[in-house]
Amino acid sequence: MTRRFAVVAAGACLSLALGICHGAPGDYPDKRIRAIVTTPPGGGVDMVARLISRELSTSLGQPVVVDNRGGANGVIGVELAAQAPADGYTLLFIGNNFWAIPMLKSGVPYDPVADFTPVSLAVRAPNILVVTPSLPVKSVQELIALAKSQPGKVNYAAGSAGSTIHLAAELFKSMAGVDIVYVPYKGAGPAIVDLIAGNVQMMFGLSVLKHVRAGRLRALAIATAKPSELAPDLPTVASAGLPGFESAAIYSVMAKAGTPPEIVARLNREIVAGLNKPEVRAALFADATEVVASSPQVLAQTVASEMTKWGAIIKSRGIRAQ
Repeated sequence: MTRRFAVVAAGACLSLALGICHGAPGDYPDKRIRAIVTTPPGGGVDMVARLISRELSTSLGQPVVVDNRGGANGVIGVELAAQAPADGYTLLFIGNNFWAIPMLKSGVPYDPVADFTPVSLAVRAPNILVVTPSLPVKSVQELIALAKSQPGKVNYAAGSAGSTIHLAAELFKSMAGVDIVYVPYKGAGPAIVDLIAGNVQMMFGLSVLKHVRAGRLRALAIATAKPSELAPDLPTVASAGLPGFESAAIYSVMAKAGTPPEIVARLNREIVAGLNKPEVRAALFADATEVVASSPQVLAQTVASEMTKWGAIIKSRGIRAQ
């Protein structure tokens, strides 16, 4: 090492130690933050990202700008975030596809564990099992009995292969031992429209309670581990005949691997505080979404658990993404 390089390096280390150089963790944030969302505007991840970004902009004193990068089942947005510097100025807002897609297809250009640092598990939106009102069933047990009496005759709507609502239905098929037919749609919205019209018979849905309350759909159960305040009149799928059944869309915040721990801790603190504001919780609850607001460690454990659980379903059912 040359004497000049040694002096420069020592000076840089001293500046970092004192937290006085531009961009050091002690100065964070001193410019705007980019919030990459892996879906187009209007979806569940986008809504959560915009709520959190609004709260972060206020608490951090810097604008947090949402950048929707949908496409390729979220891969485009995730790859973009994986290429960003590990400085806390690029955040990634993700749903279940983040960890599911690498198990559904080869050649995915990121590793959900190695390439990212967990910041916070934000919210959970449980799936609700709904049927078209013309289907002659009013409980999970009646649905299972009908499906068993008519193998291959009952069908279910879902978005793309490997989506949350698709995997929930495949888990149902596996645990109930029924032969029901997958009818794929480009997204949950068109699937719900066709279910209401009676063109398909059942689905696991997220934003369906408004249709249930309006009488357009019949809800049979909610896919939470225990009864939920989101739908207190609904039994859980687990208690209605399939013990252990649980399925939800999970929305979280990630940063690039290598982001300084103190920046991750600051972001987590502010996100948790923002999500726990009464008006934020109320807005999310109205959209059938539960605030979780976890530590980074809980998010890391959740990702590992979800990958194990759904990886087994993906493998056993031979599910592949297009």
